[in-house]
Amino acid sequence: MDERLKIYNEKMQKTIEHLESELASIRAGRANPHVLDKLKVDYYGTPTPIQQVGNVSVPEPRIIQIAPWEKSMIKEVEKAIMMSDIGITPTNDGQVIRLVYPDLTEERRKELSKEVKKKGEDAKVAIRNIRRDGNDAFKKLPKDEVSEDVVKELEAELQKLTDKFVKDADIAVEEKSKELMTV
Repeated sequence: MDERLKIYNEKMQKTIEHLESELASIRAGRANPHVLDKLKVDYYGTPTPIQQVGNVSVPEPRIIQIAPWEKSMIKEVEKAIMMSDIGITPTNDGQVIRLVYPDLTEERRKELSKEVKKKGEDAKVAIRNIRRDGNDAFKKLPKDEVSEDVVKELEAELQKLTDKFVKDADIAVEEKSKELMTV
């Protein structure tokens, strides 16, 4: 691959990775520990990821269990979950915190599906913006160093990259939508 295309390839790849992490944080009725990835707990004055203050596990398909290594952290972890937007009320027995996922209603599934599609569209727009930036950069290459044919070739290669990553975004959205609509 041409050096001039590598930067755009990497940017598009990062866009897809970001989309996948966004989609992983959308809950689909099944317990997914990734919904906790963005949550921080006040660990002695330092915002710390939940995974670093306790053991996060999924003992059953609809339950996430968090076992803090220090019992004093139970209240802090509960507070972080309550303040977040994951929409699940934690329960604890003094030892572990449980997040029990309710069944998703049909309406909620459709809402989440729309959200997934919107995130997919945002990713595709970002990919197309990267393509536009690349094409602009190629057109500004000095005429005495690069012929018009080379510029056209670079633009064609960039278009192929764009098509590939847009397809990747569509596949990620399709898989997540299917997961959401599976009862």
